[in-house]
Amino acid sequence: MTRVLSVNVGRAAPNPYKDALTTGIDKRPVDGPVEVRAPGPKHGGLGSGVVGDHIGDRKHHGGDEQAVYAYAREDLDRWEGRLERELANGVFGENLTTSGIALEDCRLGERWRVGTCELVVTVPRIPCSTFRGWLDVRGWLRKFTADARPGTYLSVAVPGEVTAGDAVEVLHRPDHDVTVEQAFLAIITRPDLAPSLLDAEPHLTPELRRTALRRARRAAEDAPTP
Repeated sequence: MTRVLSVNVGRAAPNPYKDALTTGIDKRPVDGPVEVRAPGPKHGGLGSGVVGDHIGDRKHHGGDEQAVYAYAREDLDRWEGRLERELANGVFGENLTTSGIALEDCRLGERWRVGTCELVVTVPRIPCSTFRGWLDVRGWLRKFTADARPGTYLSVAVPGEVTAGDAVEVLHRPDHDVTVEQAFLAIITRPDLAPSLLDAEPHLTPELRRTALRRARRAAEDAPTP
């Protein structure tokens, strides 16, 4: 069954890993229903889409396009084996720890019903210095990037409540083939893939669209003249 194993919330804490004064990366499972709503823009909005969750670096995190972050328990289990340490739900900073869904295969613009909410797959998680410092694993950003299973951010199409145990129902899957993994690779290690992201229109965030268009133009300029 595809479902949410836990809903995780992070409280404000000092951030020794970045210029941002605080971080909410230490997310812990909470009991009972949790309100989820669109938080508004990164700058001047509410930060997280999960009520009670803290976003410290508002320049790079939070806002409508990164309202909720989901990461799979199956991937946490793999990392437990590789890192030889226990990884609790929420430790990667995810709001939703999921089970039964390969998040890297989700398509941009895919729409889910979770609890009484409707959520939309937007962009992959890009690992940052706070994540690196928090995990305290040598070469962590390189390892996480090479794995190419970054989890996904979601926007909030219909606000509501989510509770641990809620099913994840896919309401709509767009008819393109652009996945979370493809977007992640295009942004981080495979810029040659960026032009293919345009196949996901109109489901690209403005930032992802700009990246795809810029690299598509560059590829056209660099192409040999016949």
